[in-house]
Amino acid sequence: MKYMNGLKRIKKIGVLTSGGDSPGMNATIRAVVRTADNFGINVVGIRRGYNGLLNGDIIELNSRSVADIMHRGGTFLYTARCMEFLEEKNRLQAVKNAQKYGIEGLVIIGGDGSFRGAEKLNELGIPTVGIPGTIDNDIAATDYSIGFDTACNIGLEAVDRLRDTTQSHEKCSLIEVMGRNAGYLALQVGIAAGATAVLIPEKNYNITRDVCYKISEGQKRGKTHHIIIVSEGCKDNIQAIADQIELETKISTRVTVLGHIQRGGPPTVLDRVMATRMGYHAIELLSKDIGGRLVGLQKNEIIDIDINEGLEKQKFIDENLYEICNVVAR
Repeated sequence: MKYMNGLKRIKKIGVLTSGGDSPGMNATIRAVVRTADNFGINVVGIRRGYNGLLNGDIIELNSRSVADIMHRGGTFLYTARCMEFLEEKNRLQAVKNAQKYGIEGLVIIGGDGSFRGAEKLNELGIPTVGIPGTIDNDIAATDYSIGFDTACNIGLEAVDRLRDTTQSHEKCSLIEVMGRNAGYLALQVGIAAGATAVLIPEKNYNITRDVCYKISEGQKRGKTHHIIIVSEGCKDNIQAIADQIELETKISTRVTVLGHIQRGGPPTVLDRVMATRMGYHAIELLSKDIGGRLVGLQKNEIIDIDINEGLEKQKFIDENLYEICNVVAR
């Protein structure tokens, strides 16, 4: 390890994507590689998440190799979940492999599970910096996660297309969006789509009161079609919700599950810019041999906090936004 002005200087880092893919991961990798190049730091790409660190699935990256990837969805380094990494012996092997390849620091792009792995590696002596990349936007340390805006826009486009058929046939469309156990995606899409009702796991709901009543009131005003947005983390089976709506309101109700379509496609401007800002900040930290940090966005400023502190935080739904949704959704 070389030293400059009394500080040791990292010469080589690795970057990996872990867990579920999200639009903007490629843009993040690009920012990491090109910023590192500017700091005189070499970069290797670790493919297939922590599996690649365990199996030596590692490739050299440079400014040219990350050209023309910003607009692509997914991650060209591939991603996977690695249950083996939960065992200490495998984490120790990962450290040995990192040392073998001369990797002195790591940038981990992913969600909470990915960051727990980063925390363990940091404790074992490899400086790590986490960048939030998940469409669920459920990481407490940051207001925003890379991929969220793209997923919202994809969801909204799908709802707008379904609305045409829903209106033509005078039906009710029950649309399930992703988000795991968090309702941030459903809430944003529901407001933007002008949904009649939005159901999220963070809030208790009653189908009769919170959905059927709104539909019935709309029918009295002459409304003949309805859009209901449901987060996949809600406690009730979506088909059971649809059956109850149809039984109580007598309106034909159909279910559409958007699923993984929300994780694909080119990232939006916002996701590309956020990816670039966060990737740049991660390298700024590692260039100073600072690890054990999570990069995030707070009040539109790029920040970093201790990784342990970030994992202990709990994220809460925006109560004001939820209230606005309830007032305007009808």
